[in-house]
Amino acid sequence: MEPVPELYVLCDTQKPPVRLQRLSSSSHDALSFSANLTLPVPPQMLVFSVGDWSGLSNDGRVEVQLEVKGLDVVRIGTMTHETRCFLWERASWADYKTGTSGNGEFSVSMVIHGQVAVTANRPNQERKKRKRLKEEEENICPNKGSAKGQITQQKAKSGKDTALTKMASGKGNGTISGFPTGRWGHALCPADSETVILIGGQGSRMQFCKDSMWKLNTEKKAWSPVEALADGSTPEARTGHTAVFDPESHRIYVFGGSKNRKWFNDVHILDTVAWRWRSVEAQGKVPPLSYHSCSLFRGELFVFGGVFPRPHPEPDGCSDSIYIFDPQHEIWYQPIVLGNKPAARSGHSACLLDRELYVFGGWDTPVCYNDLYLLDLGFMEFSAVEVNGSSPTPRCWHSAAPVSKSRFLIHGGYDGNQALNDTYIFNTVTKTWTTLVHDSLPCSPRAGYSMLSLPGVKGDGEEHTPSELLIFGGGDNEGQFYSDTVRLQISEILDD
Repeated sequence: MEPVPELYVLCDTQKPPVRLQRLSSSSHDALSFSANLTLPVPPQMLVFSVGDWSGLSNDGRVEVQLEVKGLDVVRIGTMTHETRCFLWERASWADYKTGTSGNGEFSVSMVIHGQVAVTANRPNQERKKRKRLKEEEENICPNKGSAKGQITQQKAKSGKDTALTKMASGKGNGTISGFPTGRWGHALCPADSETVILIGGQGSRMQFCKDSMWKLNTEKKAWSPVEALADGSTPEARTGHTAVFDPESHRIYVFGGSKNRKWFNDVHILDTVAWRWRSVEAQGKVPPLSYHSCSLFRGELFVFGGVFPRPHPEPDGCSDSIYIFDPQHEIWYQPIVLGNKPAARSGHSACLLDRELYVFGGWDTPVCYNDLYLLDLGFMEFSAVEVNGSSPTPRCWHSAAPVSKSRFLIHGGYDGNQALNDTYIFNTVTKTWTTLVHDSLPCSPRAGYSMLSLPGVKGDGEEHTPSELLIFGGGDNEGQFYSDTVRLQISEILDD
């Protein structure tokens, strides 16, 4: 018997939840469960699962439907490995007004898709699964050669990303105690002045992380998994996506990304007050993008670059376009952009200082860039920055963060051959790059990590003055994925 979760629906807090029963006609490919309940349809229903999800593939899901006799079947939500419960409200169920009163029954049914049976031939199935996974890998660094396979296996066995220690108080860098698994290609963003949210990513053997969403309390220095409700679907597992927090609306906007050969151009909104997901049916056109940049300016999201799919056998392409998402009207549009814009790229960094967006590096196979461009978001005009000092070497999958009103820092990345661990600071007044060497900076080469300035949210009536840097995760492109969380005091690494 293959492991399957137990499925429940709670209609009345004064009564126990009802367990759905498996239908005898269910096949192994799509298991069906159902429960008959008494009308009227309640104003709210909590749908949840208990038990073992290991029998489902990583993209497995549970589709939940509701039916009143004589009316159409309506899908009310989806459960996945990442979100195993959701709250449904009748207020959004305009088509079923006739089912909110009267006598009789209504039914809740659930269909499990992606079931993987456990049989005596499981070792062979595992080998086939790994072979198929290897063939489908597309979220790998550019120009990655096959000669690094042995190193990948040796480092994967070292277990460096499993042990975490508490960060000691005082000066210097340290590691925060926590539990997120090692990963890269994830997204990290603030949720308030004391909270940072981690979403998605890939880990060992390019598997998408099942523990996809975590919350870091920056005051207590502790991670905890996030449980969020959903109106409908939640974001699928993915990598190369972006997550941006709007302090005015207390919302996190997740956009794009990819999953093996699947690409996304969807927008999901997380209300950080109610901790509830909502999927947006946006107007306008935006292509599916991964490893793009996304910045919030005056309440709108500015997306630049990224890699997008082309019909087989053409190689994936990179974008040089700007797309803007207006959350108020839930519409995408393209602005008129003046000036000398950068070449198409993905895996670049974009750092916003006031209204100036600085775009550095990135790649469009087989070329890695180390040029710097400025986009004035007031005039929507691009210009190439003529820099002083020695520019950082070409790289992609690095990260950038502001360290003052006129300076930002970049660290690490991948240059097309190896992961990097160097650090540079750019002064926007003098237009000068400066190499930064300090004992508190991470020494392990890493790419695909995330870096934030703390505090990440402006206080009431206060200027946003970054005092710390937060770095999480990443990988060395040799098979090692990091799960360390490092905090750096900006005052210690800057020479003012």
